[in-house]
Amino acid sequence: GGGEHCCSFQGVGLHFPFGEVASRYLRQTPTALTVLLIFAKEDSQSDGFWWACDRAGYSCSIARTPESALECFLDKHHEIIVIDHRQTRNFDAEAVCRSIRATNPSEHAVILAVVSQASGNYEEASVLPLLHAGFNRRFMENSSIIACYNELIQIEHGEVRSQFKLRACNSVFTALDHCHEAIEITSDDHVIQVINIINAAQENSPVTVAEALDRVLEILRTTELYSPQLGTKDEDPHTSDLVGGLMTDGLRRLSGNEYVFTKNAPQSHSHLAMPVTINDVPPSIAQLLDNEESWEFNIFELEAVTHKRPLVYLGLKVFSRFGVCEFLHCSETTLRAWLQVIEANYHSSNAYHNSTHAADVLHATAFFLGKERVKGSLDQLDEVAALIAATVHDVDHPGRTNSFLCNAGSELAVLYNDTAVLESHHTALAFQLTVKDSKCNIFKNIDRNHYRTLRQAIIDMVLATEMTKHFEHVNKFVNSINKPMAAEIDGSDCECSPPGKNFPENQTLIKRMMIKCADVANPCRPLDLCIEWAGRISEEYFAQTDEEKRQGLPVVMPVFDRNTCSIPKSQISFIDYFITDMFDAWDAFAHLPTLMQHLADNYKHWKTLDDLKCKSLRLPSDS
Repeated sequence: GGGEHCCSFQGVGLHFPFGEVASRYLRQTPTALTVLLIFAKEDSQSDGFWWACDRAGYSCSIARTPESALECFLDKHHEIIVIDHRQTRNFDAEAVCRSIRATNPSEHAVILAVVSQASGNYEEASVLPLLHAGFNRRFMENSSIIACYNELIQIEHGEVRSQFKLRACNSVFTALDHCHEAIEITSDDHVIQVINIINAAQENSPVTVAEALDRVLEILRTTELYSPQLGTKDEDPHTSDLVGGLMTDGLRRLSGNEYVFTKNAPQSHSHLAMPVTINDVPPSIAQLLDNEESWEFNIFELEAVTHKRPLVYLGLKVFSRFGVCEFLHCSETTLRAWLQVIEANYHSSNAYHNSTHAADVLHATAFFLGKERVKGSLDQLDEVAALIAATVHDVDHPGRTNSFLCNAGSELAVLYNDTAVLESHHTALAFQLTVKDSKCNIFKNIDRNHYRTLRQAIIDMVLATEMTKHFEHVNKFVNSINKPMAAEIDGSDCECSPPGKNFPENQTLIKRMMIKCADVANPCRPLDLCIEWAGRISEEYFAQTDEEKRQGLPVVMPVFDRNTCSIPKSQISFIDYFITDMFDAWDAFAHLPTLMQHLADNYKHWKTLDDLKCKSLRLPSDS
């Protein structure tokens, strides 16, 4: 759009308030609708439409010839065109319609054919020839001013308003496409408006318009799946269900309590984040980020103050601290756009697997990279790959496990053959989103060999978060890293180099262990954060169980029934089965006394609740 209809957005140094434009384009038509009447001669019918336009407050033009009609339309771009189709001796109405439709402005015009009343001796003619010629509607000859008025009013409130909605969306997306900075559309209090605006545009729209806007929403969001994987132990139902739900893709119950396991796949979500530079962060956010190097950093406070967009802000800070832009030879503008695209593809509607979880895993990864032995074992390429992998590791997670996706026969499960479904999807989508647009392609300036090496490292780390190979990864780490390191420490040689240096396979094991621990570090966070995460993952599993029951699918984690579940028992089982051994091994390498103390304290919290037969997150007196 242009002139008074031009939109405003907020970008880097730009502010486009969108509400005014939205209300004008999506809820109203312009102040004076324009109508073109094409009648070779004046008669009662043309007069009826003329006076109907006057009554409705429309601006009306009349053309007598096809040539003058086309010239007039190209000059004024009328919203409604009425063509006399009653007789052919003056001009061919369908030819006139086709000539107008051949012009670009006609895309948004509604063209009405005035046809003669069918005589009693003839069947009513089909409307198809009119539609094929480019007409939108047929009006049976009626010179009554009120009949003409009603017809025009119906067109205005139907097709014309729908066209304005589409034009508004087209204008927005054209502007976005030509903008070289990251953009978001928000209300005055920074609430994202794009999806709300498009939803509003769909209201009372014809099916074709609604379908077109559905496609827009599909592009803005992505939807599909998540889940982890492992093996089974003869444990209590909580452990069995966790193993079944987290470690299998097409888990099927066999006789007794046996399971057949497969693998997992990646995740999804959609959300737009605020484009800002490191030096342009609002004070409330900047103050929080001052503490981001501490393990006690409260990611939920960042979630709140950024309106559920923590990943962009934390990403800018962490990536700056590690020199990621310098390593990739990319601008901060490109990095910012990339972080926005990635965060936009996390699902804010998920209780757990949303961009706050991604930010939390990024924070933990950066914390681990700061530990001396980790830092000494990895190269900068490994660090950059780890930070990127943490950022994208659950992108487009649907809030459902691999088992659910496989049982439901989802498109992702079919695509990835029920194997590492979510993890494969996360990595594939992350690279698709990155390289499809130069504006957010953080890899565009590195050479092919560096890109291939970086890409393989990112893929390997994201796939390592799949839980079916959990014990394999942990055991390899213990046998290849912990044990040789302990033997060297016991010996007299104190000048030994870090365990990863000069051994790429060891660096790979360290990176896998690092992202695995970052991904499930919730039980090692301060108690309040641990409790919040436990509530969120439980809610996501409850929602899956609810949906499985609604759809008649196998319930893969029966203990996660919101009416009967003991959250303390589920946390105890998770810590016993997955967390303790893995973090003991990681602590032996990275030296993490604060985390291990939190883990002990949190385990004691859950044990206390369970001993008191409390099934909730806290004792009622603590709530």
